[in-house]
Amino acid sequence: MTTPHKKRRAAFLLGNEAVVEGALAAGCTFYAGYPITPSTEIMESMARRLPRMPEGVFLQMEDEIASMGAVIGASLAGRKAMTATSGPGFSLLQEQIGYAAMTETPLVVVTVMRGGASTGLPTNPGQGDVQQARWGAHGDHPILVLSACDVPECLEMTVVAFNFAEKYRSPVILLLDEVTAHTREKIELPEPGDFEIFSRMTPAMPPEWYKPYEESLRGVPPMPPLGAGYRFHVTGLTHDPCGFPTSKPEEVRAMVERQFRKIDRFFHDIQLVTLVEADDADVLVIAYGCVARSARLAVQQAREAGVHAGLLILKTLFPFPRMHVEKRLRACRLVVVPELNMGQISREVKRVNEGLTTVRTINRIDGQMITPSQILKEIT
Repeated sequence: MTTPHKKRRAAFLLGNEAVVEGALAAGCTFYAGYPITPSTEIMESMARRLPRMPEGVFLQMEDEIASMGAVIGASLAGRKAMTATSGPGFSLLQEQIGYAAMTETPLVVVTVMRGGASTGLPTNPGQGDVQQARWGAHGDHPILVLSACDVPECLEMTVVAFNFAEKYRSPVILLLDEVTAHTREKIELPEPGDFEIFSRMTPAMPPEWYKPYEESLRGVPPMPPLGAGYRFHVTGLTHDPCGFPTSKPEEVRAMVERQFRKIDRFFHDIQLVTLVEADDADVLVIAYGCVARSARLAVQQAREAGVHAGLLILKTLFPFPRMHVEKRLRACRLVVVPELNMGQISREVKRVNEGLTTVRTINRIDGQMITPSQILKEIT
């Protein structure tokens, strides 16, 4: 007798709600945050879901700064932890994002972008936080920045964000935009085993041998939870392999170089893109977030009109997926980069281009979507 195939659960979710499903599937058990449009549904859903879980903890904090501090503390104690914010709240997180990078604390920050600057357009889409996600915190440190363009991808990329955070001992930023976050679509909810879930590596050596920031084969030191018997000094100051503050040039250089090296050597794993009709394209659109959905239709319409158009959707924004972009630049006569800002990823494309082809931009900053017809006009 054969066992009937188990029917998957379907749900009609907002992008923000799909983020919550992805976080729980990845093993998140701690959320601290402060409500801010247009990310609030993430916090509201976490407030309902986490307290029902055996080890789930939800905290509404007094502001975004306190939220990030609580998330860092929870991660150091061994939890998979996250927060979500938007616009001005993301700016408030930057100092402690730098602290998490310096202490190599794995965590996830979801930022739902809106029009700006300042309080800007709280209920309208924008993509103005892209460069802030990479360069907002001061100093030299690597950071992982991801994006999603539809509701299923919101779930998927949240899982990826947690996996990257745990695998590389790093804060990870997932950038959505207001349209993606507030689009509602039918999706299939994951079952256990659908995603590979990665948890941080813990030390196998005796406590007296452990050094929390020591070089390893992968470049990512093992990380025990605080209170597990291992000596683990945590400071935002530059530190030696034992975690104690140092200003010795050779120790500072070794620490910074190792932090970058642990990311650089896994570019092939980290730099994620989606290609649509790109194999024979001589006109290529490079897009991310909700604009990628407009671009997909524009490319389809251009194909129907006889134009060899293709689309490169960026799922990883930083480290910028140069190897994927440069390969396509060499094969195309024209590249179009549409964005809901004055040109932030387009600067990265132009930096990589180095005269290989023509790069044109479409920029919109009035709180409205870039339409397929706008992109199609530039393609044709």
